Amino acid sequence: MTNQRYVGMISLGCNKNRVDSELALGLLQERGWLFTGDPAQADVLMVNTCGFIDPAKEESIDTILEMAQYKQTGRCKLLVVTGCLAQRYEKSLLEEIPEIDLLMGVNQYEQLADAIEEALVSRSRPSLCAEKFDFFEHDRVLTTPSYTAYTRIGDGCDNRCTFCAIPLIRGHYRSRSEDRILTEVAKLARQGVREHILVAQDTTRWGTDWQEHTALPDLMRKAAAIEGVDWLRVLYCYPDETSEELLDVIASTPNICKYLDLPIQHVNDRILRRMHRRGTSADIRRCIRMARERDLTLRTSIIVGFPGETEAEFEELLAFLKEVEFDRLGAFAYSAEEDTPAARMPDQIPEEVKQERLDRLMTLQQEISLKCNLRRVGTVEKVLVTDRDDMGNILGRSQREAPETDGEILFTGNRIPAPGEFVNVKITRADTYDLMGEMV
Repeated sequence: MTNQRYVGMISLGCNKNRVDSELALGLLQERGWLFTGDPAQADVLMVNTCGFIDPAKEESIDTILEMAQYKQTGRCKLLVVTGCLAQRYEKSLLEEIPEIDLLMGVNQYEQLADAIEEALVSRSRPSLCAEKFDFFEHDRVLTTPSYTAYTRIGDGCDNRCTFCAIPLIRGHYRSRSEDRILTEVAKLARQGVREHILVAQDTTRWGTDWQEHTALPDLMRKAAAIEGVDWLRVLYCYPDETSEELLDVIASTPNICKYLDLPIQHVNDRILRRMHRRGTSADIRRCIRMARERDLTLRTSIIVGFPGETEAEFEELLAFLKEVEFDRLGAFAYSAEEDTPAARMPDQIPEEVKQERLDRLMTLQQEISLKCNLRRVGTVEKVLVTDRDDMGNILGRSQREAPETDGEILFTGNRIPAPGEFVNVKITRADTYDLMGEMV
């Protein structure tokens, strides 16, 4: 028992980061490391950081400092920091947080196990944050519930939105090979994963390495045909490459979730140009119209208070949201990111104005969300069981709720189904974000 070594992992940020964490855990498991959810019991603590916007950076730094305390109060001999913040702020982190023993970027995970072993012996504080853009292929240790998993189909980004630092951190866009994607989906299905979620910075870029337009529709057809794939979901589709073919595949394939995640950020054409977004307001409206014709649930993300946004342009955004009624919406006040073109724009919006606009937008969206949910009362939906709450309700999601971002369905039944089981639920009530029902 004395030679057993434990690693604890804290993974922050997006689900692409989560996939990196799972790959790292898979590599460490192969080397004989055991995992613990108790930081006080870990010999090595890893923090996989996010560096996307200021609140995410602050959370990452706070978590690093919190984990560093276990070098005094727990068993921790080595504090490892990886991910986007490490890639972007390598020197600053090493200078300002001496508790960090090993720093790794986003593309060096194949060196992780060797680097940990070396650092445990040498105490040399190695840093591995080179720009290297190959995909790291390895078995993963899932950190999601056993019935749900994310599969990354691409990395990096070529969109060069003026507000976004992702290309500075993860490099140019590159598609992961079809063979490796489909092999991973099939392997996960054999492990019992029932809901498969395809992710990338921009999933609709998949295949543009070798052809002019997206090859995502064909990939989704092939993935959905794999035995054991009960649900296939895709996130982060951009309007200009969201084709009628893609929407037809989503709408007509029984086990593909009728759900379109379409991050638009804004609708005013002048602001879209300043953001360097591909496509126009007309493209966005075209996508939404085609998606509504196919009865797809629509999710989007919005940035308010972008440099130069006038009150009239913000009101135009509100009017648009009221008109189209997105089922799901996430909104953010603009955050000026170092080394991005938008951060250098002269007409920055005061923080209090950004927050006031964000509050107004979210108040409107609460009304829209409730209205959309009420339309589902009386329907019977296929629900993936996820948990039970303290009140004894069974929790789950339909194909119209993505994990972690959307609401839940709370329901009762004459038996308690297991997590990962599919059941039919009649929706009887709705509130702003969640639905209530009875198993039928």
